[in-house]
Amino acid sequence: MRQRRLKNEINVVPYIDVMLVLLVIFMVTAPMIQPGTVDLPSIGKASQPPVAPLEIMVKADRSITMRDRSLGGAEVTVGSNELAERIKAAQAKHPDQAVVIAADKSVRYEAVLDVMDELQRQQVAKIGLLVQPGRK
Repeated sequence: MRQRRLKNEINVVPYIDVMLVLLVIFMVTAPMIQPGTVDLPSIGKASQPPVAPLEIMVKADRSITMRDRSLGGAEVTVGSNELAERIKAAQAKHPDQAVVIAADKSVRYEAVLDVMDELQRQQVAKIGLLVQPGRK
């Protein structure tokens, strides 16, 4: 008499049957499920749009110009002693108006720091630096 050899195979037919039954169940029940609604919070409209920041530009020859885009955007050349007075006057009208400092690439960093230091000494609020995004 011959000995029987054992089969070492996995029978996947029952697994496929179970998966097909589950697929049919999900396909039938999916259209019946009502999507939940989410109550999102609402906000009121802002009374005023944000004010454009004051731009202070330090040119290559260390001259300082100021641009107020909320008043038309014309550049005005100012001296370092007059700069803080003009900015404080503009911020008196719009207290939340920021100040950004832009400098030419060839200007030494010390000139930018001098302008920033003068504005901080005069208690000008919201000072920042304007930069151009680098290319990769």
